Amino acid sequence: MSKIRQPFRYRNDNTVFWLIGINVLVFAVMNFLGVRGLTYLLSMIPALVMRGWVWTFVTYMFVHGGISHILFNMLALFIFGRYVESRMGSREFLLFYFVTGTLAGVFSFIMYMVTGTPGVILMGASGAIFAVELAYAVFYPDSIIYLWGILPLRAPVMVLGFTALELFSSVFGLRRGVAHLTHLAGFGFAWLYFLIRFGINPWDRLRLR
Repeated sequence: MSKIRQPFRYRNDNTVFWLIGINVLVFAVMNFLGVRGLTYLLSMIPALVMRGWVWTFVTYMFVHGGISHILFNMLALFIFGRYVESRMGSREFLLFYFVTGTLAGVFSFIMYMVTGTPGVILMGASGAIFAVELAYAVFYPDSIIYLWGILPLRAPVMVLGFTALELFSSVFGLRRGVAHLTHLAGFGFAWLYFLIRFGINPWDRLRLR
């Protein structure tokens, strides 16, 4: 077996709750204790990355711009992340979460520099969250998700639908201020993770449903 596919010893430590806790703590310190400087210290700003602030490729995932931003991200992490962690194990889940989220940040940095927008402030766990949603659909393709608590969708339909929506929004410039390319990158790097790390083609799991 290739070393890159060598599995970790399985254990489930419920690290999803630790991730949620860290996100909430950072949000509370920034917004309720008034430490607004953390926005610039932790968010991924391409112009600052060029000065050596490379840690922000990771830390941007723990910064959120408002209540609705962190609420929806943490709700998605709670709903889908628990099942994905249960299936992967905590060590694999953390590797998956940080690899996909970090690479989504790197991809976004490249795109911002290419398009001449180095002053953009990228924040939020959405890239990693979208990766977790893809993982959920791959592991639980028969699961039914109630969109807005009303519309029943199979998990693969939800994931492919979100991907199409993000692609459409990115191409046509809809919902400005939302990092659509970061979301798409989360999907894309999660797809590659499954191919490289697990030897699983997500399309084989999604297309049959």
